[in-house]
This record gives sequence, structure tokens and C-alpha cells, in this order.
Amino acid sequence: MQQPEPLAGREQVILQAVVQTYVATAEPVSSRAIVRRYGLDLSPATVRNVMADLEEAGYLRQVHTSSGRVPTDKGYRYFVNHLMQVQELTLAEREHIERELSDRLGDADEVMRQTSHLLALVSHQTGIVEAPAEADAVIRCIDLLPVASDRLAFMVVDSYGRPRTAVVPVEAPMAPDDLARLTRYLNDRGRGIPVSALGPAIRNQMRTLLDEDRRLAEQALSIMSRMPVPQVERLFLDGAAQLFEQPEFRDVDKARELFGLLEERDRLLSMLRSSVQSAAERRPSFVIGSESHERGFEDISVVASPYQVADRPAGLIGVLGPRRMQYSRLSAVVEFMSSMVSRLLTRLAN
Repeated sequence: MQQPEPLAGREQVILQAVVQTYVATAEPVSSRAIVRRYGLDLSPATVRNVMADLEEAGYLRQVHTSSGRVPTDKGYRYFVNHLMQVQELTLAEREHIERELSDRLGDADEVMRQTSHLLALVSHQTGIVEAPAEADAVIRCIDLLPVASDRLAFMVVDSYGRPRTAVVPVEAPMAPDDLARLTRYLNDRGRGIPVSALGPAIRNQMRTLLDEDRRLAEQALSIMSRMPVPQVERLFLDGAAQLFEQPEFRDVDKARELFGLLEERDRLLSMLRSSVQSAAERRPSFVIGSESHERGFEDISVVASPYQVADRPAGLIGVLGPRRMQYSRLSAVVEFMSSMVSRLLTRLAN
């Protein structure tokens, strides 16, 4: 993205004042309101002239001929890149987030779900969290349990503590000793490899197996061939209802369009990923309105940051809301919570 020319000192002050005032009030900002709100040593006429220059340069726009002005995407971008001062979280806020997340350390899905909820709660926007990729999860343990004479419960727990359970039909009842042997066999062969690789790994070993091991391998493959593909949630989203309380989305048509977009999880995930230019960068990134180049996202912004597991990129967390959002505060929220998720999931995976 081409960087705009630096603004003069007075222009920066006025642009920052317009952005901050509009974020706080959701009303077009007049020159008189800026002079009163910030106590500037400038006349309303001077401020009005500067605002006109900023409008001509594409940083502000006038909603109506006689109204005040609001920031454009270019204005928000300049504010984020050059004027924004990150509003650090208080010690009490940090302790609250740490306590709420640490209490949900059962498995990765619990951490993801609670993170999206906390993001929504703290930001008053929509919290979005991408779960760790399936390819990064390996088998921790496998268990087989009879649930009927012709069915078994097959449970796999991965390295993120996530259980996947399926009820599998079997051709004939299995004796307890046979079931125990098959369970041990699956754990011996599967522990430490990706869930999706268990079947191929057993199949590759078939030609070298003899007698008992071969029989167990055939049983394992027979059971796994009947297993339904587990549905693993890739995107956790919370706080969507809060968006519809924002003035920008009180219009019925806009609200309907936004609701449809929130249902398109693949598009949301794509937008979240595109907002982070480099997974190696741990600082929050921003996509503002039309910068997403996605139809329907013109009135939406995203603040997002990657998280890591054992120093490897694993996923993204972010906040989605109207362009008129508190970028300075949300930047601090997203950055702190991404570091918390990194620590918690690394602990789970070890």
C-alpha cells in the first residue's frame, strides 16, 4: 500500500481530533466542536479551513453540505500508522483476562471459545479466533469403549487436549481382552503422529506385520474406515449481536448484509488472515473498510494478531467492528490476548 505524504503538524492535530471525536460520538465533527473539546488555540474558522484541506486530500469527507466531517479509510489509516498512541491495559484488566483464560485450560477449544468471548466482552465488538490448524495436532491417546454389541465408541485426544469421538459399527462383538489389545496397538502406532496420518501409517506397516499384529492392524483399519470425518471448529466468534447496537448498522439493509457476512465463516477467516501481513510479526495489524477489497466489508474494520504455539505460527485472533472503533485500545487488547493464547496453548501442547 502506498504511504501518503506526511501531514503538517496542524493537520495532524486536527485529523487526530476528528478521528477521536467521531469514534466517541458517532456524529459528524464540526470545527467548533473540536475547538471546544480540545481547547485548541485556533479559531473555528482556521480549524474549518484545515478540515477543508484534509477533505480535499482524501482524509475526511462531508456527509452533507452543511454537516461536519467524518474520517475516510485513508484518514483512519493515517491515524493508525502515525498518530495513534496505544492505550495500555490496566493491571486489573490484565489480571482479569489471565484469570478467565487460565480457568479454561481443559482443551484448546475451551481456550478459543473463552478468548472470543472475552474479546467481545472487553472490546464491545465481535471477537474472532482461529483454532490451531489440524495439521499441527498430534495424537496423545486413543480409547475404544463398547456402547452396544455392534458398536464401539472411538475417542482420540490430540495434543491440544481436544477429544474427537465417533460411534463406529462393528461386524461382531469384541471380547474385553481383544478390545484392550486393539486399544494398546492403536496407541503404540498412533501416539505422536497427526490424527489424519493414523490410517496411512498402519496401512504402510501392513506388509511388515505378521500374525497377531497383522490381525490387529486389519481390525483397526476396518474400524477407522467406518468412522465419520470429525467436524472440528475452525473459527470461534462471539459478540455478533453487539455490532447491531452500533449506529452504523441500525439501518435494516446494512444489518441484514452484515448478518449474512458473519455467517460466511470462510470469508471471515480469509479476511482475518489477510489482515496480518506476516505471521512472524506479533504486533496487531489493521484492515480498515475498503482495504479488504472484499464486497460487503466496506463498513467494517478488523484488528488482528497472530498467536504461536512453541514458537511456531498457529492461528490468529482479532476483533471485528465498524470502522469507527477504538483502534488504540483494541490494539492493546488483541496484542495481550494473543500472547496469553500463545502461552496457554504451548502449555497444553507440551
